[in-house]
Amino acid sequence: MIGHEALSAWESFYVIVGSSAAALTGLQFVVITLIADSEMRAGTSELAAFGTPTIVHFCVVLSVAAIISAPWPTLPEAAAALSITGVLGVGYTFITARRASRTQAYKPVLEDWIWHVILPFVSYIALVVGGILVALRDTPALFAVAASALLLLFIGIHNAWDTVTYVVTISRGRAQGAEGGADHPLPAPEGRPNDANAVTKVGSGV
Repeated sequence: MIGHEALSAWESFYVIVGSSAAALTGLQFVVITLIADSEMRAGTSELAAFGTPTIVHFCVVLSVAAIISAPWPTLPEAAAALSITGVLGVGYTFITARRASRTQAYKPVLEDWIWHVILPFVSYIALVVGGILVALRDTPALFAVAASALLLLFIGIHNAWDTVTYVVTISRGRAQGAEGGADHPLPAPEGRPNDANAVTKVGSGV
């Protein structure tokens, strides 16, 4: 199998990256549980714009690892699978951007756009281009695919951790305000909307 032989050198890398993506998918479930147990609630639009994409990124990384590890008879077949995955990711990025722009309870700041739209878009474009060039046995193309998968993994980790720190910060601030008898909205951290009743999004930029 010529295709599998050309990709076999990357198996160890994708075993690490793929297993990490699968394990970290559970982290987002912990994040959702944290949101549910707190006084803050995320609406469906916020979840769709900031929560679901994190799961999608992890799943794409897992898919890329599976594609690279599959016993392809020829490279063009593997290249087609990678390119299709990247194209779907690009399309999903536009969907995420549209959803983020239409959220009511939370308005994204610049860092949100960077981590939830711009960087994923760059990753998926790299996956498309790298996938196309893989068919030509272009070694740099395999590094582009690997960089795309690794960047998506880091994006998912950042966004999940970002959500946890944001929820903890807001929840602690509200608790301190309640103890102090504050009768006015608490200031939101790091440029967040100054609205004590605002619904937090899942994955805000810190």
